[in-house]
Amino acid sequence: MRVPRDLALSASFATADDIVRSYHQRGGQPAIAYGIVRDGELVHAAGFGARSLGGPPPDERTVFRIASMSKSFTASAIMLLRDEGMLALDDPASAYLPQLAGWDNGAADAGPLTIRHLLTMTAGFPTDDPWGDRQQGLPLAEFDALLAHGVGFNWAPGTRFEYSNLGYAILGRIVAAAAGVPYDEFVRNRLLTPLSMSRTGFAAEEFPGSELALGYRRGQDGWQELPFDPYGAFAPMGGVFSCVADLATWASGFAAAFRPVIEARLAESDCVAGAAHPLAADSRRLMQLPQAVTGWRAADRLPGAPPGSPAYYGFGLFIDEDPALGRIVSHSGGYPGFGSNMRWHPPTGLAVIALGNGTYARMNAVAELVLGAVLPPAPGYQVALSPGAKPWPETLAAQESVSRLLLGWDDAAADALFCENVALDKPYQERLADLALLRERIGDFAPDTSRPAQSDTPAHRRWWLTGEGGTVAVAIQLNPQRPPRVQSLGIAVPPAPGSPLAKTLTALVAWLNDPAAAWPATVPVAPAADAGLIARRLRMAAVWAGQVTSGAFQAGDGSSSATVELSGEHATANLAVLINPVTGELRQADIAV
Repeated sequence: MRVPRDLALSASFATADDIVRSYHQRGGQPAIAYGIVRDGELVHAAGFGARSLGGPPPDERTVFRIASMSKSFTASAIMLLRDEGMLALDDPASAYLPQLAGWDNGAADAGPLTIRHLLTMTAGFPTDDPWGDRQQGLPLAEFDALLAHGVGFNWAPGTRFEYSNLGYAILGRIVAAAAGVPYDEFVRNRLLTPLSMSRTGFAAEEFPGSELALGYRRGQDGWQELPFDPYGAFAPMGGVFSCVADLATWASGFAAAFRPVIEARLAESDCVAGAAHPLAADSRRLMQLPQAVTGWRAADRLPGAPPGSPAYYGFGLFIDEDPALGRIVSHSGGYPGFGSNMRWHPPTGLAVIALGNGTYARMNAVAELVLGAVLPPAPGYQVALSPGAKPWPETLAAQESVSRLLLGWDDAAADALFCENVALDKPYQERLADLALLRERIGDFAPDTSRPAQSDTPAHRRWWLTGEGGTVAVAIQLNPQRPPRVQSLGIAVPPAPGSPLAKTLTALVAWLNDPAAAWPATVPVAPAADAGLIARRLRMAAVWAGQVTSGAFQAGDGSSSATVELSGEHATANLAVLINPVTGELRQADIAV
């Protein structure tokens, strides 16, 4: 385990330990082992409780059953075989398992059940956690007989996500059929050994008893030890044993697929025996991209606001698009005697592993808390669909060129910088008029070096212009041709003092800061707008943010629309309003915290 160079991250370890210690004290499991990973290295690990009743606490080398986290190993095995041309994701599963050939697939007109359906849990099978967990040691011959007898479908394949252990057990049989060797042998030889994951396997007997966490359930008389199920047909869905140290290597391999520098460092490290990762980076990325909408949705952030972000399933992994943190990739495991979770943040390479030895111990909750505690604050994180997630050099150069152009406009320079659509979308004369309004309302401006620029994608850039009268955002988007050119330019224009738009913003901010105030009489609401819903949403945000002050303008045309940053006691919010500039009626108001 390596000590990180980042002192801020090191300081957060004590906070993380407090989180896990407090969670352990709730009594959901006899022990928790956890670790924090950064840039491919396990930089912190700790254990609380007892790996076996009366025994020592676990550490990063203590082996736990990881249950459904095993699915990512099975999916990786499938991807290895795909990359080698041994199978295709859209092949019918029956091409490898003849006992599936007579299935009706849930509907008379259903298409074939494919490997992709099984990977993405869109096969249509009924969810089967309680039953599937008890099939771990099912002999292969009995499983084959079960398949030959047929199974029930809730949905036709490819039409809906439903979590299925059966589907991953079938994938394990496909791995064996395509590879020509048993499933566990293929995973061990092609994944675990190249990654030097020597403390990962498929049976409790592989590990010294003193280094194994025993599984428990809470009964009427306290903790009761549960026996280990043997290796069997359902091992591909939940049969892997591993430890924090090995799982740090496993999670790092996925996070590194979006970070080429870390990928190169891993290839030089002992954890992969000096070799490249056995699974290609593009295949690891594909596993972490949304393949199916789960239907499990995060709670709405505010009543009446847009719905919370949906959750997705990739190949053996869950993907969440957090509105503040960007992409989080994870998988939990729940099993009689054990609970587990691994999650990582591709934009930063930070990962957390948490393992517990209580039945269905909710390690996802504590891992989520720890990851939130160690993630550095940032104005916005990339969703991490692009390796490196940094702006192109051409994007940075365009930022400098646009800044110079805004200080001294020249049509020839603009023509050289912009795509032809820029002048068509908004003629230069109108853009010059906007710049004149901007100078009139905030004074002579210059790029604000005190506020960091932001990039939502490598081809995007947002920065700030500040004058004596305020601060506004500028944003550009480059096009995909080579060399790229600027295809869009947006400049926030603040409202004129005393204008209907300015009066509306002033009145709304004053109302937000006075919990007892009635809706301002100076802000009439258009008949088509829902005045009650607008008021409730704004008031909810005010409670969350506390007293606020107006700051930079993020967007707006200066007369009918504006988005202004509100700095609050407890949080920052963006207030967006749309009015009728003639009547002053409020047509729309949204707030994001």
